Amino acid sequence: MKLWVGLGNPGSAMRGNRHNIGFMAVDAIQALEPSFTPWRARFRGLASEGRFGGVRILLLKPATYMNLSGESVQQGAAFYKIPVEDITVFHDELDLDFGRMKVKTGGGAAGHNGLRSMDKMLGVQNYQRVRMGIGHPGARERVTGHVLGDFNSAERPPLEAWLDAVARAAPLLAAGDGSAFMSKVSLLRS
Repeated sequence: MKLWVGLGNPGSAMRGNRHNIGFMAVDAIQALEPSFTPWRARFRGLASEGRFGGVRILLLKPATYMNLSGESVQQGAAFYKIPVEDITVFHDELDLDFGRMKVKTGGGAAGHNGLRSMDKMLGVQNYQRVRMGIGHPGARERVTGHVLGDFNSAERPPLEAWLDAVARAAPLLAAGDGSAFMSKVSLLRS
């Protein structure tokens, strides 16, 4: 089994925030793939189980707020005995332009409190990351408002297309081919 975590903050008021793009990504995957179960409260979050081919996936949206996301992730991973190498996290990335995406394994938290919490609770950093670009507002003092602000009306149509492409390409990620996953997402959006 693999664990795919979407990072975000719970609550309807935060649903459209840029910081919640991780939640949006796993929601799109769960909605598109019929094998996934409805969301249910587990591991201090919401969980859904499904599969792509022979690969079982646990989707998880921590309900602990971003700063404590690692607690939820650690509980889900421990329950299913999922090694860190089989954990993938979808998260917002300030250092990538809106709509750009990179898949990588390991690395630092780069100031991201959700990743920092995961690093602390898992004890290692060698999980896979799907870094989803939200762009930088240009000035450090505007970062919090940008991250906790909603996607604007001009961003919403390309965001929906992007999330749909992520969901459609997810079987490649499940198969362990991050490069093919990124290529297919790009192809599906063009």
